[in-house]
This record gives sequence, C-alpha cells and structure tokens, in this order.
Amino acid sequence: MIRVPGRAASGRATSGQQALRRLVRDPVVWASVGAAALTVHSVVNARLLRRAPGAPAETRARVSVLLPLRDEENRVGPCLRALLALRSVPPYEVVVLDDGSTDRTAERVKEIADGDPRVRVLTGAPLPPGWLGKPHACAQLAAAAAPGSEVLVFVDADVVLAPDALTAALAMLDDLDLVSPYPRQVAETPAERLIQPLLQWSWLTTLPLGLAERSPKPSLTAANGQFLVVRREAYEKAGGHGAVRGDVLEDIALLRAIKRVGGRGVVTDGSTIAECRMYESWPELRDGYSKSLWAAFGGAPGAAATVAALGFLYVLPAAAALRGSRIGALGYAAGVAGRVVAARASGGRAWPDALAHPVSIGAFGYLVARSVVLRRRGALRWKGRTVG
Repeated sequence: MIRVPGRAASGRATSGQQALRRLVRDPVVWASVGAAALTVHSVVNARLLRRAPGAPAETRARVSVLLPLRDEENRVGPCLRALLALRSVPPYEVVVLDDGSTDRTAERVKEIADGDPRVRVLTGAPLPPGWLGKPHACAQLAAAAAPGSEVLVFVDADVVLAPDALTAALAMLDDLDLVSPYPRQVAETPAERLIQPLLQWSWLTTLPLGLAERSPKPSLTAANGQFLVVRREAYEKAGGHGAVRGDVLEDIALLRAIKRVGGRGVVTDGSTIAECRMYESWPELRDGYSKSLWAAFGGAPGAAATVAALGFLYVLPAAAALRGSRIGALGYAAGVAGRVVAARASGGRAWPDALAHPVSIGAFGYLVARSVVLRRRGALRWKGRTVG
C-alpha cells in the first residue's frame, strides 16, 4: 500500500478542527472564559480603587455629618459614639433625625449625646406622598445642615467610623463631587457570609472604575448610602434627595443625578475607615434585600437576564466540574478567585467563603426573584412602610 503523506496530515487536521468545533459549541467553555475575564477585570479594578490615605490628611472643609434614624435603638449607640470621636479640623456638626421611630431611638440619642454642643437632634416631618422614607429623612437633614457647611456626610446607623474616617474620606473626595467609601461588610452568620460578600464583589467585578469616575453615563455608577460624602454645591445643583424622592436605591440615583449636572463621583474603598453589619439574621437579610433588589436591574426583564447570566457564568461551570469537566473546574476556580480578589480589596473574609460562590449566586437569584414577586403583589414593606 502506498502511503500518501498529505492525506494523513489532512486527516489529523480534520480531527483537530472537529475537537475545536466541539469546544466552541460547549457552553461550559464560554462560561468559564467569561468568568475568567471578569476575574481579570476585578484585579484591574482592585488596583484602580481609590483608597484612604495611610496617614491622616489635613482639611479645612466645614462638614455636617447627617444621621437618619428609624427604629435604631439597638444600633445607634456604636454609630453615634464613633461620630463623636472623629478627629477633624475645623470642628464638625452631627445632625440626627428621628424619622418616626416607635422604639427608644430618640432617648438613646439623647443619652449618648449628653448635651454635646456638636449634636442637633431633629424630629422628622410626616412622609409626603411620592416620597420614600430614607430620601425624605436625608433631604430634611441636608436642609438643616449649617449654612457654612461645604461637605455633607451621610451615615447609616449600622456603620461605625474610625477616628480618622472623616479626614480620610475628604482626602478621597479630592477632585470629585461625591465619593462613597465602601465600609468593610461584617458578616457572621452563614446567611450573611453567603450573601454579603456579593455586594463589593459585584461592582469590583462588573464596573469599570476608571471609566465610571470620568463618564457621565448613568449605567456606569455605583454608590453605597451607608457612608456617602458629597460636596454641598453639587448636591444642591442636582436637586438633592428631592431629585430621587421615589428611588429605593437612592444612593445610586443621587450619584446619577449629580452626573447629569456635570458632576463626578465614584465608589471607593472604605474598609479601613468604616465597618457595617447590615443584618444579623436570615429573616432580616431576606427582607432587607427583597425591599430593593427589584429596582437594581431596571425591572423584571433585567433582573431575569442578570440572574440568568450569573448562573451561566458561575453555576454552570461548577455543575460541570462535579461531572468531571476540567474546563468546568477551571471556570469554577476563576469564580472563586474573583471572590478572593474582592475580599482582599475590601477587607472581607476570603476563605473558606469564596469556595461557596456558586451557592451564593443561587441564593442571590432566589432573593431577586422574591423581590420581584413581592413588588408585583404590592407586598414590600420595610420598617412599617410600603416600599415601591
């Protein structure tokens, strides 16, 4: 038999081409590549992330620290004590608004302030039609800030600031109009450890921080109302919280409003200057996320598309890995690596929590679906008020 060299080579090439086609058609391959690409992006973002300066910075800006409260008797103590221990020159004021609390929040504030001249306590006005509770409380606080204040600092009751947090946040503000120093998210129970790390992971993975800082596009925006620092001039030019009165995600909406009038802002790393424990149990966490997730993706179609994409990128490879797929194992490893990068960049716990990333995505999908369904039923409530 006469061997024809070209045909053997051609046969091998055809076999290789077929294998390549099988790979290209395999959704696990695309999911794994996508997960790896997003992890690389999170590494880039971690390097670009604005951080608090290593040494306290000097500032001469006059500041009003604004604290909205509603039924925060058990949380306000550590928060307010930390606010009164801040180091700042010139002196700052703390304006507290009790927004119709039904517990002993107002009494706790008075006990802790103990006549401190820097503290002013306001009683919130009734909620007008068309307003949600937090935007209304924040709008009242901003209106009550001292006329000479150049910077407004909004802080939630579950946030505890470090003594140098104010000067560090002002240093990060620098040439911007708004910064949102992201507090270190404290997570202790299994439910918290499963869900809470997704907060910082989400924007570190998907938001191009360098572009978001420069771009006026609303889609390129992330913020966290737990700790938000804004120049008063830009805040008022954008219409303040009156411009976002009906937004359940008022923090992101406020930054978008500021961008619309030519301002600039971005989320920053606040893990060394602030910490926050949002929820302490599964029911709290479930209801807290349910109140707002329906609004996070532009409606039900956007929510469904986002959950489907997350499942494709992070659950499919893990499921394939369990069936012996090496490519799936690589995709799963890429997702875990992304979680580790986000944890390292934001002061969170990396191990072993990151290993449960596909489970976290599944639980998040449930919370999104629950939020959308309750929203459609008109059954969303938070602290005694209807949401949405």
